[in-house]
Amino acid sequence: MGLDLSKIKKAYIIGIKGSGVIAVAELLQKMGVEVTGSDTREKFFTDEILKRLDIQYFEGFSPKNIPADIDLVIYSTAYREDNNEEFKFCREKNILMMSYPEVLAQLFNEKYGIAVCGTHGKTTTSALLAYILKFCGTDPSVALGSKILEWGSNGLAGQGEFFVIEADEFQNKLKLYNPKAVVLTSCDWDHPDCYPTPEDYKKAFADFVAKIPKAGFLVVWGDSVATNEIACAAKCEIIKYGFAEDNDVVIKNYQLQNFNVTYNDKDLGNFALKLVGKHNALNASAVIAVCHKFNLDMEKVREALKNFQGTSRRFEIIGERNGAILIDDYGHHPEEIKSTLKAAREIYPEKNIIAVFHPHSYSRTEALLQDFAQSFDDADKIIVLDIYGSARENSGRVSSKNIVDLINKYTPGKAEYIPAIPEVINYLKEKINGNDIVLAIGAGNVNEVVEKLALGNSVSK
Repeated sequence: MGLDLSKIKKAYIIGIKGSGVIAVAELLQKMGVEVTGSDTREKFFTDEILKRLDIQYFEGFSPKNIPADIDLVIYSTAYREDNNEEFKFCREKNILMMSYPEVLAQLFNEKYGIAVCGTHGKTTTSALLAYILKFCGTDPSVALGSKILEWGSNGLAGQGEFFVIEADEFQNKLKLYNPKAVVLTSCDWDHPDCYPTPEDYKKAFADFVAKIPKAGFLVVWGDSVATNEIACAAKCEIIKYGFAEDNDVVIKNYQLQNFNVTYNDKDLGNFALKLVGKHNALNASAVIAVCHKFNLDMEKVREALKNFQGTSRRFEIIGERNGAILIDDYGHHPEEIKSTLKAAREIYPEKNIIAVFHPHSYSRTEALLQDFAQSFDDADKIIVLDIYGSARENSGRVSSKNIVDLINKYTPGKAEYIPAIPEVINYLKEKINGNDIVLAIGAGNVNEVVEKLALGNSVSK
């Protein structure tokens, strides 16, 4: 858009609690911009980040919130003129406005931009890459969709040449970014409200990797037909990673939290992780490929990988209740749910796994209904909450009851429909014990289930 962001003194953000938006708020604040904003009253993990950054914001939307001397209004892509009165007011008053991905793209495109994209794994992969680049002294800028636990933040304004982003394909934000390098982790049809067919979805990624300059590179999961097809659109060097022997970067001798890696048949040695599961070994090997390409010290990379705690809401152990282990995970696509539950089963083979699932968006639930119903094989019991509609949808043609009925059609009595979070907490609080794992899974506010169960544990009964 050509706006000189260095001239902006005061910015106001509509939808400031968004997981991607918060990183932009932090980056602008570090650049010396005075940032304020607004959002709903609902509590998110970003509330504590805003508090730590001392960014003032309103809960609830009103034109009165917007300062008279504002230079720029930034908005979450969930909001438009027809669903937000602040947005409507700013448009009518001709106040300068940009969406948060447009602001992020402008900052990203000015540096050596490394975009991590794909249906699954992009949060952990981008966070791991950012963490290692910082650990190796490159001082990167970073914008992620979840906070890195060690930093307590999901944005970094570094002075180095690298800028790592978690590049979200929703609403095809990919078209805004001009990356020098891309990591493509996976491609399973998602966001049917933006991409009516799997082919439309795949094309967004193909168009994206086609933008990488010849001097750049693409790191791509090589074990998947879809990602290999997308890679054909790239005109740059292509580095494939995975478990199959025909990849450039090959994972060998996989165990729960460590594995060996070879790069074009050269042994890079053993790598240990705090994160578990084959999906995290894949995420780590993609990052190792990028680090090798940049000639980073592999011993430092190894050390950073071993130390990385993960990101919030990605298989995050929240605490215990009556001896039951409480875990929170952001998985909201059938493939993510399968991977998360598979990892839980790998770590806790003897435990009773109770999955509390919060479906996210009506369009996704409808398009992938059969897949959702078949993604809970590794859970012993499933509780399904009402669909979390999000700001862009508040009704649809499916309900959570449809998921429950389908699961129970395959395994009678396995799933139960409990509409609201307080009801689930009441249902579980005395039932669970040391044999159980409670895994809250979904992109809404299902994390409140395990957080409140953990809090309740410290209260005297």
